[in-house]
Formats: sequence, structure tokens, C-alpha cells
Amino acid sequence: MNETINLLKNHRSYRDFDENYVIPDEELQEILDASRQAPSWMNGQMYSIIVIRDKKIREQLVAWNPGNYHMLKSSVFLLFVADLKRTQQVAEKYQVDYPVDEGLNPLIIATTDANLAMQNAIVASESLGLGIVPVGSVRNHIEEISELLNLPDYVYPVSGLSIGKPLVDMQVKPRLPQATVVHYDTYQPYDEQLIEDYEKTMVKFAEARETKTWTKKFADYFGTKPAENVDRYLRKQKLIK
Repeated sequence: MNETINLLKNHRSYRDFDENYVIPDEELQEILDASRQAPSWMNGQMYSIIVIRDKKIREQLVAWNPGNYHMLKSSVFLLFVADLKRTQQVAEKYQVDYPVDEGLNPLIIATTDANLAMQNAIVASESLGLGIVPVGSVRNHIEEISELLNLPDYVYPVSGLSIGKPLVDMQVKPRLPQATVVHYDTYQPYDEQLIEDYEKTMVKFAEARETKTWTKKFADYFGTKPAENVDRYLRKQKLIK
């Protein structure tokens, strides 16, 4: 197994960081350079990265997301935003319409670009011996974070990334059986027994922060109406109607 594949297969998320550790500037720059080299649709690079080191800003982020205290304790917090502002300015330059709010594909493109950039940052960070944890809960306060960070229209937060020096080692979390997620040539129905077996595996894994079984967690989450704040925010940002 080569070094890169070994690194990817041993990925784990860390939430406890040495708050006194400072990532050297050159290492942070390497992470950002690697992130920016991620593939993107038509080389559009429809994302931006906001590097947040300011303690007061990070304290506010934790105040909104108290369960994610690592946003303050980590060495740096990166916010990956889908960014359709640059292309809006291009449209203005050429005096053409910019009807991105008339379909969902522009959102998918920009969200994908942002996530690919974040994944590159994750791999780069782990290759440097650092720990990371992605933070999707930034979308819970998407409007407040947007105002705090002066995000313009046509831009929206996708996910954050805490990076730092881990204090506690973590186990590699078991993944779903391959037969439930890998299909060859056509989509194949999966055996529900595989999900039941995976749930038993996760119960044995017993991650302390989990209070529900794997299936119950997602049954409850998707059994409620999706949060309306994201839709409201995207309309405000001129991204959907």
C-alpha cells in the first residue's frame, strides 16, 4: 500500500486540540496551496477559503455552535464558501444575464468545488501530522456567520474545517460495508441485513458523543422538515427564487 492510500484509509476526525500549538506559516501555506489545486468544474474554482485565526471571531462561532468548541481550540479554522460572486462580476463585465437563481445546478457546481477544495486541505493537513474535523454545523447559523464575515451576495458557507495538533488519539471509525455503497455498472438494491450488521458494529465502536444508534439518528434527522434558514439565506443571496 502506498503512502497516500494508507493516509486516506486511516483518516479520523479529532475534536481535542492543543490550544497552545501554532501551525507554522509555511505549513498553513502548503495546506492552502494544496487546497487551491483541487479539481473544479471547468476550472471555475467557484469557492473561497476564509482563514480564521482571530480569537474573538472564533469565540463567536463557538457561542453559536457550543458543541464544536474545537473551532476555538484548534490552531486555525478554515471556512469554505461556495462563491458565485466572481462569475457574477464576469457577467457584469460582458453585460450578459446571470440567471443562477433559476436552477439548482449552479449551487451544486459551487458546493462541489468548495468540498473538493476542503478535501484537499484535509489530506494535506493529515500528511503534515495534523488533526482535522469538518464542521457542517456552520450552516445552522448561516445568516449570522455571513454577516460576521461580510460575505457578499452570491456566496454561501458550505463547511468549516478545524486544524490543529491533536491531544487525544482517535480510532479509525468503521464505514458501511462496501456492498451498500459501491455499485458496478448499475445501481443494485442492498441487503438491509448489511445495515443492521453495521449498526451492531457502530454500537460496539461506542463513540462517546453518539446518543442514538446509526439508523435512529438519521431516521430522526430526515423525519423532520429541513431547516428553513438555509433556503431563506440562499434567497437573500440571490441564489434561489
